[in-house]
Amino acid sequence: MKRKVLSILLCTALVVAMFTGCSSKDKGSVTTDSGSKGESYKVYLITMDQMDQYWANIDKGCKKAVDELKESGITVDYKWSAPDKKDDAQQIEKINNAVADGAKAILLAANGPTAVNASLKEAEAAGVKIVYVDSPADYPAVRTLTTDNEAAGKTAGEKLIEALKAKNITSGDIGIISVNTSTDSTMKRENGFRSAFEGTQFKILETQYCEGEAAQSQNAASNFLAQGCVGLYGCNEGSTVGVGNAIKEAGGSVVGIGFDTSDAILELIEQGYLLGAMAQNPSTMGYEGIKTAVKAIKGEEAGENLDTGVTAVTKDNVADFKK
Repeated sequence: MKRKVLSILLCTALVVAMFTGCSSKDKGSVTTDSGSKGESYKVYLITMDQMDQYWANIDKGCKKAVDELKESGITVDYKWSAPDKKDDAQQIEKINNAVADGAKAILLAANGPTAVNASLKEAEAAGVKIVYVDSPADYPAVRTLTTDNEAAGKTAGEKLIEALKAKNITSGDIGIISVNTSTDSTMKRENGFRSAFEGTQFKILETQYCEGEAAQSQNAASNFLAQGCVGLYGCNEGSTVGVGNAIKEAGGSVVGIGFDTSDAILELIEQGYLLGAMAQNPSTMGYEGIKTAVKAIKGEEAGENLDTGVTAVTKDNVADFKK
């Protein structure tokens, strides 16, 4: 009888040891949505606002990367969160909420260079990796994925000068519509644009900052036209839409150029109310941003900062961007 009991105890211990061994091997792995074992990370995209189609294209790039990673066994619990308008306090709240929700990485398009720094410091202390897309803050990050905005702004200025000279206009006032004085990307676009006019007979008027809102930008652009400006420049999507609509309303005699390629901007270019726009690659920012975030979370080398490129869209190639 004693031998029988001992035999049962030994068998029981062996079964327990087998299960314990399996459990230790699986430690650290998680179950993905499909039921297979793999890695899982929570990543947030936090943009300046939800107004522009541009941000939706960054989101599209993020989702493409998420789908690709899932195929390789890595599940990214991805969320896009943004203020309803450009507002530092709202963006800070979004960052804090992402950290509280357990985010392992945040892709951030900073509304201003310093306003979010305290929140980013707290996020980093909590182990959150920071990746900048489009516009960085003055706080260290794993990587920055953005347009060379100053160079793109200068190109926009050069294109506008060429178009004006083609109309035998070699002097006159130029108006700029931008977002605000704290957004890194648009300030660089403004500075680059101004540099293109150095040594010319054109005069750049004081920039009007309209927070990227199309209606407000249109009013400011209309005021520039009333002052007799020969050219207008919009520094982001909303600004450019406002410039194009103001020129359209005035009859289309003034040359306007801007940034980004929303449906409204492409239509204004096609109709001839805008000379063109500088097309960024927001989907690339989102795609590479997610890939970078996952690498950073895993402790891998994230890579150097990336210039995601820009293309000048005009009436000649606008059809390529409407596909």
